[in-house]
Amino acid sequence: MIELPVYDKGGKQVDTLVIDEAWLGHEVRPGLLKQAYVMFHANRRQGSARTRSRGRVTGSTRKIYRQKGTGRARMGTRRTCIRRGGGVAFAKTKTGPQFRQRMPKKMRRLANRNALLAKLVDNEVKCLDDLTLETPKTRDFKAVLDAVGVDRTCLVALDPANRNAALSVRNLPDVDAIRVDQLNAFELLNHRYLVVTKASLEAFLDGSAWSGGGKKEAA
Repeated sequence: MIELPVYDKGGKQVDTLVIDEAWLGHEVRPGLLKQAYVMFHANRRQGSARTRSRGRVTGSTRKIYRQKGTGRARMGTRRTCIRRGGGVAFAKTKTGPQFRQRMPKKMRRLANRNALLAKLVDNEVKCLDDLTLETPKTRDFKAVLDAVGVDRTCLVALDPANRNAALSVRNLPDVDAIRVDQLNAFELLNHRYLVVTKASLEAFLDGSAWSGGGKKEAA
């Protein structure tokens, strides 16, 4: 069992949340986390890179000079791939390599939970009892982060209804906000700290963060 301290906005410990690491995969699995990270990263690629083959380059198809009698090597058109401004030998087209990768659903879900376990083991999860703000204010939210000891990149997992907190995060450098029902291994591993409320973390653990209930995660 992992005992996670729960803080108030002033940085004072007010409670403790006990988490069973068995539901998070028992132990940190570096191979699984790397596979999930590479998959998320590859699937974010736009894949819009294009280059022109010699058939798509604008220019004359006339032979530059005659084949024989010049004493020079034979040469074709100006659009060949060995001349400046010519086409590319193996051009990237729409039918080129596809970057998308897949993982089985159970592996993706386990990777999301296991990334959270890695954060818990390294004491990089800052759990608060409440993150509601009366008005969107970046200064107030920065004071909360400073109070709980956040000094590096940070991912803030918020309830979708907590709009004031989401607006307060936008102007903070190296701090990103995400809905708790969209937590995934890629975002967790891309930030040093995870800031989350006790209610949101419990909803992530028991699966109630997703509509319809059941133990599901962002895939």
